[in-house]
Amino acid sequence: MPVIFFDIGATLADAHVDPDGSLTLQPRPRVMAVLDALQEVRKGIISDPGPGNGAAARAAAALREAFPGHFSDEALVHWGTKDSRRIFDQALASTGGAAADDCVFVGEDAEERACAREAGMRTAAHPVFAIAAMEDRPVLRTRIELPDGLGLPELTTAVDEAEAVVVEFVSERLALAMATRQGAQALEHAGFTVDLRGPVDEVVAFPIRDDQ
Repeated sequence: MPVIFFDIGATLADAHVDPDGSLTLQPRPRVMAVLDALQEVRKGIISDPGPGNGAAARAAAALREAFPGHFSDEALVHWGTKDSRRIFDQALASTGGAAADDCVFVGEDAEERACAREAGMRTAAHPVFAIAAMEDRPVLRTRIELPDGLGLPELTTAVDEAEAVVVEFVSERLALAMATRQGAQALEHAGFTVDLRGPVDEVVAFPIRDDQ
């Protein structure tokens, strides 16, 4: 059975170190809705807890607090650096026999995604695209033009309901985004002009807006 593995920082949540040294994770926008939609899918973590003794234990406690019930299989939770395929191979070995190309790594860092693909995994740059990656549907770099009568609030509402993520507002009439073809169709249905470009993972870096 496939497994979707998630990075934490800047992907699932924003991390905050409290005055007492404990770690708090604040889920990023749209993440809880994605996890709720994946209730029947096995899910794991591949994330760097940071330096210091006890870092992994603190990260694990913060993960349980922020996402209760979503990452309950401790065998699928892996802590360590993601600068080679090593941790991804370890994660695949923990799945109990799932094929590498049936598993997905979701992370915002393009170089980490490249390491995951080297191990044979599929990848996604944002949790919104986890299901698309599981179904082997591509995510494309996208230009969205806003026509007269539709502004940024309307675009934000449309994006939040689609397989799409805004990366940058270039102007009041142009936004750069990531989207699946299904997401692009939903945006076009909402009245926006959408121009699809190449796959996201062909670029070195594709920063994601903090509110996405």
